[in-house]
Amino acid sequence: MRLFFFLLASSLAASAQNAKPDPEIQKIVSEISTDRIAANLKSLTSFETRGNFSDPSQTSRGIGAARRWIFDQFKSYSPRLEVAFDPWKVKKQGTRILRDVEVVNVIAVLPGTTEPEKRIIVGGHYDSLNIVRRADAPAATDDGGEPAADDIIDFDKSVEAPAPGGSDDGSGTAVVMELARVMSQHQFKKTIVFIAFAGEEIGLIGSTLYADRAKERNEKIEAVLNNDVVGNDVSGNGRAETSFVHVFSEDPDDSTSRELARYIRDCQQKYVPAFRAELVFRNDRFGRGGDHTPFNQDGFTAVRFTTVAENLGAQHSAGDTLDKTSATYTANVARVNGAAIASLALAPSAPDTMREITSGAAKGRRTPNLARGKSRYDAVLRWKDPSPAADLAGYSIVMRPTTAPYWDHEIFVGKVNEYTLPNVSVDDIVLGVKAVDTAGHESLVMPYVNAPAQPKKPIELVP
Repeated sequence: MRLFFFLLASSLAASAQNAKPDPEIQKIVSEISTDRIAANLKSLTSFETRGNFSDPSQTSRGIGAARRWIFDQFKSYSPRLEVAFDPWKVKKQGTRILRDVEVVNVIAVLPGTTEPEKRIIVGGHYDSLNIVRRADAPAATDDGGEPAADDIIDFDKSVEAPAPGGSDDGSGTAVVMELARVMSQHQFKKTIVFIAFAGEEIGLIGSTLYADRAKERNEKIEAVLNNDVVGNDVSGNGRAETSFVHVFSEDPDDSTSRELARYIRDCQQKYVPAFRAELVFRNDRFGRGGDHTPFNQDGFTAVRFTTVAENLGAQHSAGDTLDKTSATYTANVARVNGAAIASLALAPSAPDTMREITSGAAKGRRTPNLARGKSRYDAVLRWKDPSPAADLAGYSIVMRPTTAPYWDHEIFVGKVNEYTLPNVSVDDIVLGVKAVDTAGHESLVMPYVNAPAQPKKPIELVP
């Protein structure tokens, strides 16, 4: 019976699932230039270092010269971009912030036309680092682990040491800049924010401060796409991988960040079929982090792009040079970003699949708006859409087995806010809903998942 139902569901798949690619998004992807990416990489590595503690007053070297150049490039792309420095004065602290320092993000905002309050962020960090090891620094452990930063770095020498930062993260910055150039020639319903973060190499400082402020302001950030180390296609051990990029997303399996990763994969398959977005179901590389992490910690939806062929020997050294980067690979990563960002910026917002309990001991808690129906053997899905899009075509229900990584069945149900799947158990499949407009643009999927378990209450015993 279950097999029959899934076959039936597949045959009823939404028109959005089989929709033709949007010509405007195709145009955006085609306009991303490998030559422009190469030029950006060359310019970014030419500053010799973009270290956070380098002298910012230098005219052609160091982090100050780099951020002024990024600012000028953003300004040159389109008068529609609102370009600004985002400066923060950070006090000396911990083991990485050697002294008081000004950390300056460079931001270009492309305002949305009809839903400007909703934001999609694409970022990469423009600061770089050269870890000059102390003469008496302990060696890496036999399992490959490094000692703590303050045990191995000669900070005085690292401050002005050459740190070209070609792949880490000139490449991510080049992606952000090229997307700003191309996408600022188009219009989108939602606002797109292009950010070159600073302070990543000293503790994710620029992104943390930006994310915390966005949380305080209750900003409506729908997605954050972080590009970090997307420039090389040959790793330090000689492994060459030119055809796909890793996309990391945090647990649990149906977190909004995981749904964003699945969305990116779908957009890649539709608009950049020759270059794969390979999903990795963990927040980041093992034991490491990036500028998407503070957004995750503040409750925002965020993922990370990283090359499959990371050159660990060149990272954080004078060896992370232009010749080790691939503009072709980086441009393909930019195309996947562009397809996903444009799709989201044109799409309706996702429906709300949760409901609030209004009485009893659990009053105030939110729980999935999913029931078994009167028969106790059906799946009754309900959802809300407080501000449905003017061009809304309707909603699609998606489903997959609990052990499957991707949504594999879809039913377009139209402009309704409730739908019953007869004789479908809610126990062994995952269900979700997404909004679809008349042009076939789709929102992120909002799944029906149980809230985290509440702490156990102690059981009182009779004395």
